[in-house]
Amino acid sequence: MIPKGILKKVRQIHIRTKHMVSDVFAGEYHSVFKGQGMEFQEVREYVPGDEIRTIDWNVTARMGHPFVKKFTEERELTVMLLVDISASNTFGSTPQLKKDLAAEIAAVLAFAAITNSDRVGLILFTDDIEGFIPPKKGVAHVLRVIREVLYFQPTRTGTRIQPALDFLNHVTTRRTVAFLISDFITDEQLKRPLAITARRHDLINIIIGDKREQSWPAAGLVDWVDAETGRRYLVDTSDAKTRRAFGTLQAQRRETLLKMFRTSGIDIIQANAGEPYEREFIKFFKLREQRLKI
Repeated sequence: MIPKGILKKVRQIHIRTKHMVSDVFAGEYHSVFKGQGMEFQEVREYVPGDEIRTIDWNVTARMGHPFVKKFTEERELTVMLLVDISASNTFGSTPQLKKDLAAEIAAVLAFAAITNSDRVGLILFTDDIEGFIPPKKGVAHVLRVIREVLYFQPTRTGTRIQPALDFLNHVTTRRTVAFLISDFITDEQLKRPLAITARRHDLINIIIGDKREQSWPAAGLVDWVDAETGRRYLVDTSDAKTRRAFGTLQAQRRETLLKMFRTSGIDIIQANAGEPYEREFIKFFKLREQRLKI
């Protein structure tokens, strides 16, 4: 039985994201994510200005005067959410943990998708595939997706992203819009699997973080525990040199990650737990919209 606390979180996320989707994201989402192509709708009589190539010659021959084919955009998309639920996502220096932020962002994207009549599916992963929900439509389905991201108890603690990408490529034969939501704390060589997936799907990487992962406060001796490996580290955070070295290391790691994504042709959104992320999403939508106009 699902704990009442989880159900309360699901309701809170539903209320919070419903407003955000209707006021901010739904229209932007529709404008930047296109369907799979054009589908035939009907034939109608030719009028001056119609393109010659749209003439339906069979109907024209039967009726004795020209008719043209009318097409509409095949709007329906499949949106896949690949959500990292490894142990490092249980970290949080604010009341919102990284996994809570991942669930909220997944909710925003899922509600934006169903508002536009698209289907939403979910892949949960650690260093292996932990759960899979096939794509469907509907509010009840999206609430289940949010509940699984929040409540699912993984069997493993580590992080490997390639198995999730391989699984996506295996279970989806058509091109999808795939949001990979992770803190990307992994030692994997990801350039090749990311590039392969980006060629098959419209892949967007959402980097989930926490400000304390980038900058330590001066808090004296701190006993750090790696949630994924169980290793312990005693660190003197009162030492300014140690804090600077940590900050430099993290900044270099993040820049290497961003460079790899960009060279693989993958769009990026960054969000920190406990901080507003709407502006980052709006910037992402605007950049994609501009690119579509070129």
